[in-house]
Amino acid sequence: MNISEFSIKHPIFVTMLILVVIVLGFISLSRLPIDLMPDITYPTLNVFTSYPNTSPAEMEQIITRPIEEALSSVPGVEEIFSVSSQGSSVVRVMFSWGTNLDEASNDIRERIDRIISRFPEEVQRPTLRKFDPAQMPVLMIGILSELDPIQVRKIIDEQISYRIERVPGVASVDIWGGYEREIQVNLFPDKVKALGLPLDLIISKIRQENIDLPAGTIEKGNYEIVIRIPGVYTNIEQIKETIVAIREGAAIRIKDIASVEDTYRRITRVARMNDLPGVRMAVYKQSGQNTVKVVEGVYKELKRLEEDYPQFRFISIRDSAKYIRDAINNVGSSALYGGLLAIFVLLFFLVNIRSTLVIALSIPISIIATFTLIYFNGFTLNVMSLGGLALGIGMMVDSSIVVLENIYRLRESGMPIMKAGVEGTREVTSAIIASTITTIIVFMPMLFIRGAAGIMFKQLAYVVAFSLACSLIVALTLVPMLATKIIKDENQERLLKAPNWLLRLRRFSLILKTSIKRY
Repeated sequence: MNISEFSIKHPIFVTMLILVVIVLGFISLSRLPIDLMPDITYPTLNVFTSYPNTSPAEMEQIITRPIEEALSSVPGVEEIFSVSSQGSSVVRVMFSWGTNLDEASNDIRERIDRIISRFPEEVQRPTLRKFDPAQMPVLMIGILSELDPIQVRKIIDEQISYRIERVPGVASVDIWGGYEREIQVNLFPDKVKALGLPLDLIISKIRQENIDLPAGTIEKGNYEIVIRIPGVYTNIEQIKETIVAIREGAAIRIKDIASVEDTYRRITRVARMNDLPGVRMAVYKQSGQNTVKVVEGVYKELKRLEEDYPQFRFISIRDSAKYIRDAINNVGSSALYGGLLAIFVLLFFLVNIRSTLVIALSIPISIIATFTLIYFNGFTLNVMSLGGLALGIGMMVDSSIVVLENIYRLRESGMPIMKAGVEGTREVTSAIIASTITTIIVFMPMLFIRGAAGIMFKQLAYVVAFSLACSLIVALTLVPMLATKIIKDENQERLLKAPNWLLRLRRFSLILKTSIKRY
């Protein structure tokens, strides 16, 4: 007993199995991450080094060039780019595709450890980061308010940003612009020079007085009390009273050699929305999260923030989810229109509503089953995967048409419907399997493409293969079963009252088929 005969003899089992596949497909679809393109991890590593208050020329000479020379010998390196700016150095190392970035990271750290002793002591240890375009902000928000600018930035930093970060899927929030509060200690150069106070001594004294120190524990009965000494500054007067040195028995305080002001940090960049100064907030999502759902969750939180803070106005500057939704909707609409056109073409040539219905069912069932395979293979719902579905829709009905036509041919010759279903499917099983495999093999070269193009087209090839494999299974199981249950013989079909346009279409189709057979 082959699979087709089993399906015909056990229609309830096949129906329930198809329903299970449909349920799994819808569950997988609801959990599929939505993105514009497949997740592409470029084989690139960035080395960041900070050396405060250093000119770009010195950064290049002291930091950038030694790092470039050390990293040029790492296996797999193709290109090295560097940018030296005031106080910072960025060296980007590009590897060949297929390089294991974990091993490359270890090699780079080893090379950096060899040269780090040559750097000045003030240089911060170089940090290594992977270059990931998926870590671009998914949402840019502009914040406007008529409150005091310093107070606005303080509220955003302390009360608004953490509420955005609590949204499921949000990794971090970057705040840019506005007035940041800053306590400035402006030294009097003449007094500092006259007293002979080194600048690093003043800085270290302020830093030492602005810390919380643990003081151990005290055991009291069954309790253990943790003791700490609070030493963080709480107001400007405490900073002014800080002792930095003692000269001839007299204490020298900050207020004697400097003025302390509660003001804002020097503005080096300005954010404007609708020609008004404001604050920009960039929202980053966690890796692998659904971009659309993350952005929707942020918008819901913003509505609650507008109710809690009516003095603030939130403006969407850039929304990645909108582009993704538009692209996915366009591709999805194209796939839907393609499926409907395929059904109308089937109706034109078959001129039989029952036969068209049997074949038309193979399209949505194959697509829904494909969503399950997409989910379990870790793919996302993007333009390329949906494009593969749209490409495969036209080929999904090929196997079903061949099976149905052969069953119908045997039925016309007088064979009983059950036997016609079994024999008709058995005769063409090897042919449709060979045809499907041949079509799938056409997309195999896409799996060997390297680089970003290979990652993008790999999903398209897999999705086309999944959809065609599902359509083949549907053609061998569901189509013969439905053919024996739904399609009637020719005499019964004539008894049905068909519309005049369908009868005329049937006559035209029969004439066209006869002409094709003659030639």
